[in-house]
Amino acid sequence: MTAHVKPKALDDFKARDFRMLIDGVWTEGVGRTLERVAPGHGVVVSRYPAGTKADAERAIAAARKAFDNGPWPRMTGAERSNILLRAADLIAAKADELAFLDCIESGKPISQAKGELGGAADIWRYAAALARDLHGESYNTLGEGTLGVVLREAIGVVSIITPWNFPFLIVSQKLPFALAAGCTTVVKPSELTSGSTLLLGEILIEAGVPAGVVNIVTGTGPEVGAPMTTHPDVDMVSFTGSTGVGRLTMANAAQTLKKVSLELGGKNPQIVFPDANLDEFIDAAVFGAYFNAGECCNAGSRLILHKSIADEVTARVAELAKKVKVGDPLDPTTQVGAIITPQHLEKIGTYVDGAAKAGASVALGGAALDLGLGQFMAPTILSGVKPDMAVAREEVFGPVLSVLTFETTDEAIRIANAIDYGLSAGVWSRDFDTCLTIGRKVRAGTIWMNTFMDGASELPFGGYRQSGLGRELGRHAVEDYTETKTLNMHMGARTGWWMPR
Repeated sequence: MTAHVKPKALDDFKARDFRMLIDGVWTEGVGRTLERVAPGHGVVVSRYPAGTKADAERAIAAARKAFDNGPWPRMTGAERSNILLRAADLIAAKADELAFLDCIESGKPISQAKGELGGAADIWRYAAALARDLHGESYNTLGEGTLGVVLREAIGVVSIITPWNFPFLIVSQKLPFALAAGCTTVVKPSELTSGSTLLLGEILIEAGVPAGVVNIVTGTGPEVGAPMTTHPDVDMVSFTGSTGVGRLTMANAAQTLKKVSLELGGKNPQIVFPDANLDEFIDAAVFGAYFNAGECCNAGSRLILHKSIADEVTARVAELAKKVKVGDPLDPTTQVGAIITPQHLEKIGTYVDGAAKAGASVALGGAALDLGLGQFMAPTILSGVKPDMAVAREEVFGPVLSVLTFETTDEAIRIANAIDYGLSAGVWSRDFDTCLTIGRKVRAGTIWMNTFMDGASELPFGGYRQSGLGRELGRHAVEDYTETKTLNMHMGARTGWWMPR
């Protein structure tokens, strides 16, 4: 049986009231207040201002002023780097408080949240190093009379819009790189999980980031996010979220031809061959499917198993999944926490029901869990899934694993590629030729070989097709927030002019 742990009520917890950060000043805004009910505990834990279009416009104006006239873009790379390093140290010092906020607001397990904070601090340090390494090019090969120089300049004001599933980690995949390049920013966290991003605002002020460089506006997408994507004073939009909202973001940004970076959905396969190390794979399959309750764009939600091992592997995955501990997000031993909202829990159930009606079998779970508080979903395995089923093609964003089968390598590749997404994939085989064939032919931004959902600040992250545009992390991440400018310099008298003299 899966271990289910009843959540403990936060009876003595006092909800925290937050304010928005605009031009270095904490403000209540002019709209109503949003209350966040903890998905794992059923009580109000945070209150934020419901920002308006006017709030977003004030924040954009502050960022524009800070970029056009302020010190941040004019600092040396070393000066910006030192401030980002101070921010990283403060993030590490406040990791427990930040993790607690992410845990109670998103429903993720506290141990997982603390791990994410460690990763986030490392990203800030990596971005700080890149701030000193940003450089252009020179061309001394254009003839004696010509010298070409290519400069990299900060793109300007960047709107950063982040989702609810990894509140602090994802803002850390964007904001420090924009700051390292010399940009100024307006940040909109999800209205469900704004707490840790607002605390980050306090950290950045303490670290020495000047007023107006980082502005944080809370509220909904239509009220705050929309003007951040359409306003003519915004030069770039960096968005992480659903593919549907990503399309809308791109359409909005097209009105003023802004640069757009999109990290969107995924329907990520793990392809398993008969010669794989199955002991290691079983663990990776359970982790890949149920990490963050499956509310993860990188979730390994499709197992594509060779027919000769499909029954054995499915049974072994189910046996291990039964031991996954579901329950109180604040329990350090919990492995799967709460689902973000009751509405999303219902959506997950609709996918499971639809798959069963289409002919799939529920090999494990398949239903919500009543633990007395909050909303939880049992780890679920669907076997007999066909490539044309909705559950095999669409992002469920929950702890639901679909099992498909193949007979040949070409068939496995066809199944892996036969969807609209291309964020990541895994391949399991002791034969390196097999792994490399899958790595070259599966169209996804990351291919894991005999592992799954590993990552590092040095490695780029992003997807093909409807999984997004652009890449985050990696040594070129800062360059994404820049424009190139060519300086074509001529020395001496011009020769070869076609007009007669």
